Amino acid sequence: MANNHDRCNGNATPGSEQAMMKPTVLTTSKLRKKPAVAISRAGSEVDDFINLLHGSDPVRVELSRLENEARDKDRELGDAHAEIKALKYSERVKEKAVEELTDELNKVDEKLKATEALLESKNLEIKKINDEKKASLAAQFAAEATLRRVHAAQKDDEMPPIEAIITPLEAELKLARLEVAKLQDDNRALDRLTKSKEAALLEAERTVQMALAKAALVDDLQNKNQELMKQIEICQEENKILDKMHRQKVAEVEKLTQTVRELEEAVLAGGAAANAVRDYQRKVQEMNDERRTLDRELARAKVTANRVAVVVANDWKDANDKGEMQQLRDKLAIAERTAKAEAQMKEKYQLRFKVLEDKLKASLNGISRTPSKGRGISNGHSRRQSLGGAVENLSRTPSNGFLSTKTNGQSGSFRSNSASALLKHAKISTRSFDGGSKSVDRDKSVPNTIEKDDRPIDAGDHIQSSEMFYSHEGNGNGNGITIDKTKIEHEDYVSGMLYDMLQKDIITLRKACHEKDQSLKDKDDAIEMLAKKVETLNKAMEVEAKKMRREVAAMEKEVAAMRNGKEQNRTAQRLSAPRGAEYSKFVGSSRWVIISNARECHTEVHLCSQ
Repeated sequence: MANNHDRCNGNATPGSEQAMMKPTVLTTSKLRKKPAVAISRAGSEVDDFINLLHGSDPVRVELSRLENEARDKDRELGDAHAEIKALKYSERVKEKAVEELTDELNKVDEKLKATEALLESKNLEIKKINDEKKASLAAQFAAEATLRRVHAAQKDDEMPPIEAIITPLEAELKLARLEVAKLQDDNRALDRLTKSKEAALLEAERTVQMALAKAALVDDLQNKNQELMKQIEICQEENKILDKMHRQKVAEVEKLTQTVRELEEAVLAGGAAANAVRDYQRKVQEMNDERRTLDRELARAKVTANRVAVVVANDWKDANDKGEMQQLRDKLAIAERTAKAEAQMKEKYQLRFKVLEDKLKASLNGISRTPSKGRGISNGHSRRQSLGGAVENLSRTPSNGFLSTKTNGQSGSFRSNSASALLKHAKISTRSFDGGSKSVDRDKSVPNTIEKDDRPIDAGDHIQSSEMFYSHEGNGNGNGITIDKTKIEHEDYVSGMLYDMLQKDIITLRKACHEKDQSLKDKDDAIEMLAKKVETLNKAMEVEAKKMRREVAAMEKEVAAMRNGKEQNRTAQRLSAPRGAEYSKFVGSSRWVIISNARECHTEVHLCSQ
């Protein structure tokens, strides 16, 4: 019956709620399985990629962390669904309790109506009895008046005897007195009934007031339940939105896994390039060490020069003689010579480094020159065939040539005259040590690099380029070595693209996870508020239940008191029956005494008159 009642009201039973909520749970489980399967498939490929990168696996760590966060969020969503189901079930139970209370209120109203009808009937009976009492009193007064008339009329001798007149009157008086006694008994019984009915009416009024208060509480609870239902619907909509966002993120993760696979294939295709890159890095480190030693020697020379200057200044302040001044001048001249020699050495080292840079730039220009795609990205400048044009192209290629290889990721065919161009530039660079074309090449190469590429060239880059150039000269195999170096550079920049793309995707995923965390925190706060409201409602229901129990106990006590009162009334009626008989006997004897006294008075009056 309760289920039918819920269906009539448009509310769903707990079974129907479970049936409605099942498809959402299944969808979440499917969503859980999809990324796990995709990531497990890509596990071996990721391991290979990590082995190539020498144990550096930030991508795998980040993906595993994101998977764990997604699983935690799914679990939290399941817990939230379970809490929502429990809240709905408790609300249904509360609605059933409210309906039972309304049924009890209807029953109490019916009882009140029945008691009111009984009271009205009893009041009518009381009115009839009062009317009869009044009539009996009027008859009694009339009889007394007749007696007075009879006594007043005894002086007349012609009247009939008094006994003939009194006997019927006495009979009527007896009947009237019997009726009066009966009426008094009825009045007493009616008074008792009226008192009991008044007490019942007061109790009924109390119950009605309590029922009205409960009805008001029930209305408040219904309003609160409606608000909770609205909030639950809002939470369900937000959960749906979160599910959609989760699906989108899963699709993005699948796309990222596909891109990772493609990039892994590209990286695995250039597996031999990793060893060459290591050798190149080792050589670069050696060149950096050499440069550091040179820098340290220069710094030591500067420190010694400063110390000599300080000593000379102190000696000049303290010395007063001209001979000492001459000695100091000699010392200063020696210090200046040493400083000039050190400056010349420094300039020579710098010129050597710059010449090595120019040579290596030229060699890299001949090596890393690709077809029309690689040339088209370098701002469309026309190549020059002179020596200055070659140097400009050399200074231009590190900024744009490598970018073309990074963006396109395509390895083109090399020119056939790359080895001859490399040898020519090497000869020119060796001649530049003599001082003839050194300043010209430097003046041409450095401004072009500053103009074409906004960033300055570091010392590590110079050393890397010089190392590559010497490796070309030492081996002597021009074409093969150039092809290997271009492959190394190409694969190095492909790995950089991979790292940049993965970093961007990881940042977006972190932002999405942060947003999801914030939304889930908001959900948790809303659920906590709902739980607090439900707790308050449960407390209110418990208080109402306690009140109802107390009222039921009071009603039971009152019913027991009513039963005891009825039993006492019955015993009193039983005891009052013999008392009524004695009273009637006493009344009869008193009547006979009154009549005898009246006869004696009549005789005395008659004797006095004679």
